Amino acid sequence: MSQADLEAARDRLVPDVVTSGLRVLFCGINPGLMTAATGHHFARPGNRFWPVLHLSGFTPRQLKPSEQQELLSYGLGITNVVARATARADELSAEEYREGGRLLEERVGELRPRWLAVVGVTAYRSAFGEPKAQIGPQERTIGGARVWALPNPSGLNAHWTAATMAEEYARLREAATDA
Repeated sequence: MSQADLEAARDRLVPDVVTSGLRVLFCGINPGLMTAATGHHFARPGNRFWPVLHLSGFTPRQLKPSEQQELLSYGLGITNVVARATARADELSAEEYREGGRLLEERVGELRPRWLAVVGVTAYRSAFGEPKAQIGPQERTIGGARVWALPNPSGLNAHWTAATMAEEYARLREAATDA
């Protein structure tokens, strides 16, 4: 995919992968340019979301971004805090995060998932005014759903390996299974 194709994708909206009553609704920060260009969440080849989802036991095999609709059969879905596509999440403003959090709360209230898993603790902190939030289950609920802040699977997040991310995602999977 050319750079021109990626730049042209900035204005495309990426549809959510959702239905009501999900076990876990994963919430990314915002679509990257590759995601916007393809219409598939976590589409950049270096993103570890799909491998980590499998390693953690959420899916029986590693799905490709183009197979994202299969998540629904496992009671899983995907949305984003902010709909606007960017090359990097640091291009988003504080206002975009706050407004995205407000809209996400409404969306979660409509969809009624058991868990909202925000993929990126910094995004969770920014969107919901929780500056001290840490990775793991949160005290608050959003739209009636329990909340878990997960590490961001972007290849830029070098603090977490796929294996250590999978351990944290598996903790959520176990909690979501017990619920």
